[in-house]
Amino acid sequence: MNRTLYTLLFHLGLPLIAVRLYLRSRKAPAYARRIAERFGFKLPALKPGGIWVHAVSVGESIAAAPMIRALLARYPDLPITVTCMTPTGSERIQAMFANEPRIQHCYLPYDLPWASSRFLEAVKPVLGVIMETELWPNHIHQCAKRGIPVTLANGRLSERSARGYARFAKLTRPMLAEMSFLAVQTEVEAERFRQLGARAGCVQVTGSIKFDLNVDPQLLQRAAELRQGWGATSRPIWIAASTHEGEDEVVLAAHRQLLDHHGDALLILVPRHPERFASVFALCKQQGFSTVRRSEGVSVEPQTRVLLGDTMGELLFLYALADSAFVGGSLIASGGHNPLEPAALAKPVLSGPHMFNFLEIAAMLRSAGALQEVDDAQGLAEVVRRLIELPSEAQRMGQAGLGVMRANQGALQRLLEGLGRLLK
Repeated sequence: MNRTLYTLLFHLGLPLIAVRLYLRSRKAPAYARRIAERFGFKLPALKPGGIWVHAVSVGESIAAAPMIRALLARYPDLPITVTCMTPTGSERIQAMFANEPRIQHCYLPYDLPWASSRFLEAVKPVLGVIMETELWPNHIHQCAKRGIPVTLANGRLSERSARGYARFAKLTRPMLAEMSFLAVQTEVEAERFRQLGARAGCVQVTGSIKFDLNVDPQLLQRAAELRQGWGATSRPIWIAASTHEGEDEVVLAAHRQLLDHHGDALLILVPRHPERFASVFALCKQQGFSTVRRSEGVSVEPQTRVLLGDTMGELLFLYALADSAFVGGSLIASGGHNPLEPAALAKPVLSGPHMFNFLEIAAMLRSAGALQEVDDAQGLAEVVRRLIELPSEAQRMGQAGLGVMRANQGALQRLLEGLGRLLK
């Protein structure tokens, strides 16, 4: 398949895309809004001539935030347009940069030449930066036609994805050859990109910028003050974050087992997707747990057993409230979520067996003794109970995770140096 055939098939698939948006909007109404932006129409007023950063959804937006803040500081005259593809990513971007007037935001149009052209004519970026794996042939080609260098930042490419790219070599090889800089996380991934057609001189191993997460000391102070306000400074608190459908029941079963031994334990349960907040709250109530919603601002009382984290942009703060952290998306075959966020807060990290989106990072944490893998509700309850009853073990795991973070920092600086060479 070459780019012409790909574009034709994309056009033919537009009715299916419309159906998909409709179905998703039934659970998440935000998918029915701003449809025109997805085709390059009705874009907000955008100041041209700056840097374009694309982060497909929430996880990539969070990972991109330190880089974006560094770019704001280094290039004070350039606006930065941040795009994404999901409503949750959009909300996260707007929340993170609400007080930064140089940040512009819209959805990235679908990968159609005319839609991409409309977007690029509005933004006129001097540099494009794509986070992790979101590579689109027409967007990259339209940038190349205009002489706009495109970078892959924090690049990842699994063996499975590489095989998929190789099956469509006539499409992906020219796309990768048109990219100016690929900053990837490991040498294994660098070699995969080279084999697939990226120019060898444009590929650099920079490491993962997710290790460069800096925690604001005020966040820790606010968390400590809130726990004190709850009268819960010595109360066992654990968090299950970014859970997916099928995991909440397991987490609640583990919490029920934990309560048999530590009757005052509090679970902070944070579903990954906002459209599930109401159903997970109903599940907690149905199972008999005294539950409050974070969004309602209600205080956690001694009888409260579950705090539902149903706000946007607070995950790091909610991690800071807890003594140990389970990272969701890992008990089901979803690939897991970023375990470095709790590690940066010196929290013991727990996960299920399905962490294939973070294989190297999970392996590093596991090897250092900072991450414990569990398979089911019983295993989860046992590990959380052990960490409550052995605080020295919890502290050792937390410090081990923090050590892994510190030992692997520096990727952001290497990435910024590469971007700087292109901006010259």
